[in-house]
This record gives sequence, C-alpha cells and structure tokens, in this order.
Amino acid sequence: MPDFAEVADGLRMPLVDAMQTQRAVRRLRPDPVDDEIVLELLRLATKAPTGGNLQGWEFLVVRDPDAKHQLARLNRQAWSLYRRIARSRARGDLAQARILAAVQWQADHLEDAPVIVVACLHGRVWPSSMGKASFFGSIFPAVQNLLLAARAVGLGATLTTLPLWSRTLARRTLGLPAGITPCAVVPLGWPMRGGYGPNTRRPVEEVVHLDRFGNRPYLGAPTAISSE
Repeated sequence: MPDFAEVADGLRMPLVDAMQTQRAVRRLRPDPVDDEIVLELLRLATKAPTGGNLQGWEFLVVRDPDAKHQLARLNRQAWSLYRRIARSRARGDLAQARILAAVQWQADHLEDAPVIVVACLHGRVWPSSMGKASFFGSIFPAVQNLLLAARAVGLGATLTTLPLWSRTLARRTLGLPAGITPCAVVPLGWPMRGGYGPNTRRPVEEVVHLDRFGNRPYLGAPTAISSE
C-alpha cells in the first residue's frame, strides 16, 4: 500500500476539486494505512477553527482489533434500529437504496477498516440547543478538514455517529475519562471501488433564501462557479 511520500502530492489538489468530488466512501479495503499519512491528515484537521481557539480536541486512532470490533458492535446495534426507518423512507428510491446498501456494507465490515479515527472534545455536551451547537461547533470543522484531506490523498472516509449511540459504552471501549466526549467516528481506508468522483447535490439556488424563508430570488440564475 502507498506510503506518505507516494500520496503527499495529492494534498496539492485545488480545494474546489476536493469539495466537488468529496463523497462518503464506506466500502474500504482492509489493507494497512501508513501512520505518517494518518498523522498528516490529523495535523491538517487541527488547523480548523474552534470556539475561543480553545483547541479542546483529542483524536483516537483506533487500530486494535478488539476495540474496532466493539465499535463495530455498537454501530450494528444502532443501525439495526435506524435501518427500519431508513428503508421505509427510501422505498422506491434507487439512489437511496444504493446508499443504504453501502451503509449496510459498512455496518457488516466496520471492524475491517484499517483505521478508525474517533474525534473527541474536552467537556460534556451542554443540555440546551444553543449549548449543543456551540459544543459540536468546535469539532466538526476539524472533522471536515480530515475528510477533505483524506479525499485529497485518495483515502476513503465517511463521518458516522452510529457507534456513539451510547457514550458510556463508547467511553468504556476506548478508555475515555468522563471529561472527554466522543463526537464523531471516521473509518479510514483505501477505497474498495472507484472511490471519489463528481457528486450530486441539490442546486444551490433551491436551498438559498434571502432575508425570509421561502424567498428564493436566485432560482433560475446562471451558475457562477466552475472547477475549470
């Protein structure tokens, strides 16, 4: 498998290209991922902003088979419940059916991912809606940096929170003290299939509102941004 020197040039990828081709890559090969690659991705993750610049993050790089198995077990427990709702919503939608098949594959093989990164924060989640937004706002920019960096070097990755349905069990699995909160799980590995490519998203004009919800003056406006 590639070492860091072989994939380092990928980090020169234009940001717009990485954004426009980023996907959730769930089908990963079990082949090893070099430590130097993982550390560089996490180094870039920690360039993200945090509230008050407190930088209260901690990242667990999970390689131990037993720990990965326990995370996979927690993931399957959550997925077994959520799957019923997701399948009902996706009935008759081929695109959603393909996504569900990939999520199911990940649930069946999560412990085979060579690396699972668990992003954590110091402190506890605040009970209010504003408190929760403020708390998680200090980790998800770093997770997005991690995902974009993984895309740039060709590593498959996706964000999931299913293994964290019980923070108590997750803490026990990972040896986390009470003052450290697990927030996101990112399996990393070399894609089993094609991996990344152009993604499909709703037109921005359909989701942008001006001043008041429902006021969409940009519908029908020409596209202004191109990667070419």
